[in-house]
Amino acid sequence: MNNTISRLLDGVYLACIWVAGLSIFLMSLIIPWGVFARYVLGTGSHWPEPVAVLLMVTFTFVGAAAAYRAGAHIAVGMLTDRLPESAQLVCARLVDLLMVAICLFVIVWGGKLVGETMNQSLADMPWLPVGLTYLPLPLGSLLTLVFVLEKAFMGSQHQRPVVCFDHEAAGPSAEAV
Repeated sequence: MNNTISRLLDGVYLACIWVAGLSIFLMSLIIPWGVFARYVLGTGSHWPEPVAVLLMVTFTFVGAAAAYRAGAHIAVGMLTDRLPESAQLVCARLVDLLMVAICLFVIVWGGKLVGETMNQSLADMPWLPVGLTYLPLPLGSLLTLVFVLEKAFMGSQHQRPVVCFDHEAAGPSAEAV
């Protein structure tokens, strides 16, 4: 059962990586277009800035979920590394509980923000409801919550092959190269 859940969450993790990567890739195309349109063509487009902000929010919240699962998030272990192992376990559980609380907070209040702004539209893109621009907050927090619960119940997943950046280099075929 745990193996099935882990494989399913590997797929969710890869989807997070792709969404975050695609978001930052598109940002790297849209922002130069906005600059080019304004300064070279002399006709500034109105859409690049709000689209780039939406992509940045998506990259931030969905990418944070992936970073949490990969163990690539910011963590200061200077104090906890010096504690006895039993106290380290207590701190780890406290961090898990605090992460659950933060994720639930952002899911609930981010969801309310999405719902309350769904009838508003962006001035530069009147066809796009403002609520959709806030949607990455609760969705990214839900994904992070899933990975927090996975870590709490199944242990850290940062050593899984799908999470390790150099997992192909660590295999037996890499020694032959």
